[in-house]
Amino acid sequence: MGLENIRQKVARAEAEAGRAPGSVTLIAVSKVQPLERVEAVLEQGHRIFGENKVQEAQGKWPDFKARFDGVELHLIGPLQSNKTRAAVDLFDAIHSVDRPKLARRLADHAQELGASPDIFIQVNTGEEAQKAGILPADADDFIAECRAMDLPLRGLMCIPPVDETPSLHFALLAKIAERNGLSGLSMGMSADFEQAIALGATHVRVGSAIFGARDYG
Repeated sequence: MGLENIRQKVARAEAEAGRAPGSVTLIAVSKVQPLERVEAVLEQGHRIFGENKVQEAQGKWPDFKARFDGVELHLIGPLQSNKTRAAVDLFDAIHSVDRPKLARRLADHAQELGASPDIFIQVNTGEEAQKAGILPADADDFIAECRAMDLPLRGLMCIPPVDETPSLHFALLAKIAERNGLSGLSMGMSADFEQAIALGATHVRVGSAIFGARDYG
């Protein structure tokens, strides 16, 4: 599909949902993509990217950041507690905060550095045993806990189960966010970002539709 095609689809979905133009942030998910594909998207002027792993991002992005102004990096994959310092140094936003221990570590680093990435809490809307994320029933308490730590809580994130209707999960995430006064909704990927925008997504995470299929080798 390519970047320009996805930009047009996002703009169309914004318009159809009665959303302001540019109200949805398109995160180009560059995990496991060859450097030349990432560079091509940077050359087209896109600056907001998502990575799944701290280590992979450390090997890829310092060089790109030195060459391209205004790059904004989002961590969208699970974060191990022992990688929090590196994540705080490298990322502008972390979308996968899902447990008190991790939140506490991030808060400690934020206090130490006097700055913090934007924080999104990952909610396991499908209550899947193998998936990261706080359970919906525990979300309100965890949101309050993160706020008490003075973390810059921007919103919520979810990854719906592959075999269920994603819009049900997007609606649930939006409901949890609304009752907690959170405006950020990180939801929607290559196959369903238009549905996510219709249900209030502020950040959509699109990889293969921009870069092409991933080669996991």
